[in-house]
Amino acid sequence: MKDVKKIVVIGPECTGKSTLSEALASELQTVWVPEYAREHLDNLSRTYTEADLLDIARGQLELEDRVLQNANEYLICDTDLYVIKVWSEVKYGRCHPWILEQIAARKYDTYLLTDIDIPWQDDPLREHPQPEERQFLYNTYKDIVANTGVCWAGISGDAGTRLFTALEAVRIS
Repeated sequence: MKDVKKIVVIGPECTGKSTLSEALASELQTVWVPEYAREHLDNLSRTYTEADLLDIARGQLELEDRVLQNANEYLICDTDLYVIKVWSEVKYGRCHPWILEQIAARKYDTYLLTDIDIPWQDDPLREHPQPEERQFLYNTYKDIVANTGVCWAGISGDAGTRLFTALEAVRIS
C-alpha cells in the first residue's frame, strides 16, 4: 500500500467542510471522502435514531477505506468519527464504544478545523443554527484537535483564503 497522508476537514455543521474538501482534493489532484451521514440520512424514510449513528460511523469508515484505494499522496476526508462522537454526545449524552474504539485505532496526519465565520445556510439535515450552539460546537472541535497530538490548522475567511490556508497546512504537515 502506498504511503498516503490522511487530511481531515472537521468542524461544526455548515462551516464549509464539503466545499473545502472538494477544492482541496482538486488542488492536490487526489480524491476526497464525502460525509456518509448525508447519504444515509437522505435515504431514511423516518427520523434518525441513535442506532443510525453507529450505521453512519461504519459507513463513513467503509467509504474512507474504499476511496483510499484511489488516493494520490493525500486523502481528504470530509469528516471523521470525532464528528459522530460529538453528534452522539450532544444529541444522546453518550457515544457507542465501537465508535470510540475506532477513533483510537484510526490515525490521521492533519486536521483542518473550519471556523463558524461563514453564514448559516438552512438545510433540513442541520440542527444547530443558533450562534451560541455553533460557538459551543466549534470550541468542542477545537479542544478535540488540540488534544489529538496531530498537526492541525484553523481555517477561516472567504473560500480562497480557506483553500490557501488549508494548502499551506497540508504542505507543511
